[in-house]
Amino acid sequence: MTDRRPLSATLALIALAASPALAQDRDNYKEIERLRTCRDVVDEMTTVKEGVPLDFLNKAECVIVIPGVKKAAIGIGGRLGWGAAVCRSHNGQGPWGAPLMMSLKGGSIGLQIGGQSSDFVLLVMDPKGIDHLLGSKFALGADASIAAGPVGRNVEAATDVSMHAEILSYSRSRGIFAGISLEGASLAQDKKANLAIYGERLTSRDILLNPHRDIPKAAIGLVDALERLSPVSK
Repeated sequence: MTDRRPLSATLALIALAASPALAQDRDNYKEIERLRTCRDVVDEMTTVKEGVPLDFLNKAECVIVIPGVKKAAIGIGGRLGWGAAVCRSHNGQGPWGAPLMMSLKGGSIGLQIGGQSSDFVLLVMDPKGIDHLLGSKFALGADASIAAGPVGRNVEAATDVSMHAEILSYSRSRGIFAGISLEGASLAQDKKANLAIYGERLTSRDILLNPHRDIPKAAIGLVDALERLSPVSK
C-alpha cells in the first residue's frame, strides 16, 4: 500500500500557511472593497462629460474619494462615508503614493425628505491642503476652503473662482436629491482601516509623505487608475 502520510503532511502545511492570509482577507474585506469602489468611482467620474475634468486632476496635489456617502432624515440631515486619500509623492511632482484611509462625517441643514447616497471626489489643489490631511481631523469650509468644482463647458469660466479654494468637490448622486455642498463636514483619518490595510499603526505623515511606502495590494487598482489618468502633475 502506498504511504500517503508525506502527501497529507504537505497538504496540511500548505493549508496552515494559507489560513492566516485567508483569515486576514476576510477580516479586511470591508477595506478591500472600499478601495476597489474608490477605484471605480475615479474611473467613472473622470470619463463622463460632466465629471471631473482631467485638467484639474492634473493640477491636484491629492485626491480624496468618498464613495456612497449616506444622507438621511427630514429637516436636519447628516452625512457619513468612508474612503481614501492619495497624494503625489516628491512634493507633488512624483507618482501617486500610498492611500490614507479616511472617514467623512458632518451635518447639513435644509429640507431633506428621504435618503441619498452620493459619490464624492475632492481635489486638493493647494499644498496647504496636504497639511490638513496630516492632522487627525479637519473641517471643510472652516479649516480648509472648499468650492464646487467646475465641470463640462463651465470649466474655463469658473477657473479663476475655483482656484481660490484649497479643495474642489465633485459629486455623483444616486438618490433623489441634487448635490449639496460639503461645507461643515469633517474629514478624519480612519485609524482602524489604516491598521487593517497596512498591518501596523501609521500616522498620516508616515503614509502620505513617505515616497518609499509600498502600495498595499488592495490599493494597487486605485493608484494605477490615477497614474493612468494623470501620470504627471501640471
